[in-house]
Amino acid sequence: MKRSLALLAALPLLLCTACGGEKTPTDPDIPSPGETVNISLWAFPIGGWGDEVRASAQINAFNRTHSDINVSLHIVDYVTGDKEVEEAIEAGDPPDLILEGPERLVANWGARGLMVDLKDLWEDETAKKINENIAVACHDTAGAYYIYPMCTTTHCMAINRDLFEAADAWQYIDETNRTWKTADFFSAVEKLKAHGMETVAAVYCAGQGGDQGTRALVNNLYGGTFTDKMHTRYTVDSPQNIRALEELKAADGIVFADDMLGSDEVEKFSRGELAMAFCWNVSSEIGQIRKYPNLDFDIYPMAFPTETGEAPSLQGGIWGFGVFDKKDAKRRAAAETFIRYMLQDDEHYSAAVNLSTYRPVREMKNLYVNDKLMEEYGIFDRYFGDYYQVTSGWADARTAWWNMLQEVGRGEDVAKALAAFSAKVNKQ
Repeated sequence: MKRSLALLAALPLLLCTACGGEKTPTDPDIPSPGETVNISLWAFPIGGWGDEVRASAQINAFNRTHSDINVSLHIVDYVTGDKEVEEAIEAGDPPDLILEGPERLVANWGARGLMVDLKDLWEDETAKKINENIAVACHDTAGAYYIYPMCTTTHCMAINRDLFEAADAWQYIDETNRTWKTADFFSAVEKLKAHGMETVAAVYCAGQGGDQGTRALVNNLYGGTFTDKMHTRYTVDSPQNIRALEELKAADGIVFADDMLGSDEVEKFSRGELAMAFCWNVSSEIGQIRKYPNLDFDIYPMAFPTETGEAPSLQGGIWGFGVFDKKDAKRRAAAETFIRYMLQDDEHYSAAVNLSTYRPVREMKNLYVNDKLMEEYGIFDRYFGDYYQVTSGWADARTAWWNMLQEVGRGEDVAKALAAFSAKVNKQ
């Protein structure tokens, strides 16, 4: 990671917001003097928000300036987090605040009537500055907003540039646009295999963790889609996707790994055991540089290959805060006060996004000044594709996806496996 280590030095230091505004009469339902409302925040590991020490510093800054509200932090992971949240819901005690994306807050818990409609937060002038393509993913078809977004990213893949150059596979890369053709992708796999890489890349499918990478890989290879444009049904069983999966399965050097999650793939790539990673974004690189500072290969982020080498459609990530409806006006007001503080005040918002290591959802000048790494990954913003994760039945579709990949890896006919997937997820 010789290139990346140099870039990491340019990352801005996280500014802890030890100072902040006092309560104002405009804050809703201010508790009585001397009364403290205790609320909980459960955070999925969104960049630095998955680091208890750093995230706690951010939250404690809020607690210090709001003596009538105390926010406690609990970090959940992507392996057991969904189960933990569901158990809390079943027990009648979900967290007050939760940090995740629209696929959970809107399409799952919101659709089930478990979340507070945050439309009052969206009436603020600051909310009007949020990018439109992000805002549209934050509400349901009836217009109820179940998430107030904090940060966003465009997921991509990464390659080991040193290995590609040594195997004479660098010839297939369009360095100007960070794109490549599907045929060249498979040619690169062949060259890397011949160079001595036993496993060039892995279609990981032990669970849903990192599944945005495998979905984007399959959909981009021959122009397939995951859902229709209106997000009313799943279209995975298309001829384009069938062809993509058949060729991935047949490629010598690509394995279908039913013992590997996206996080496992990232680790193997960072240790030099894979020449490519499909589960990648800027936060992945920052995290891996910190974890493996002595690795000396050059990480080179790429768009997923397409048949023409043009117009890749990359998966986007959107993350923000939602509020579970616990039928308690004071707890709800306290949760919304936290969101206003963290995301609508520029100073605090800059620190919150900075901690995430992702991009802001509204223009923030000077947020990543002189940050070469963020600038490098900025090229992928133009490839941000359809945010289809709000399609009805999304939770079931995610499970069906990795189950289907496992079946394909075990020898099931691809067309048959995708037909079964479609029948299962389009049964509404």
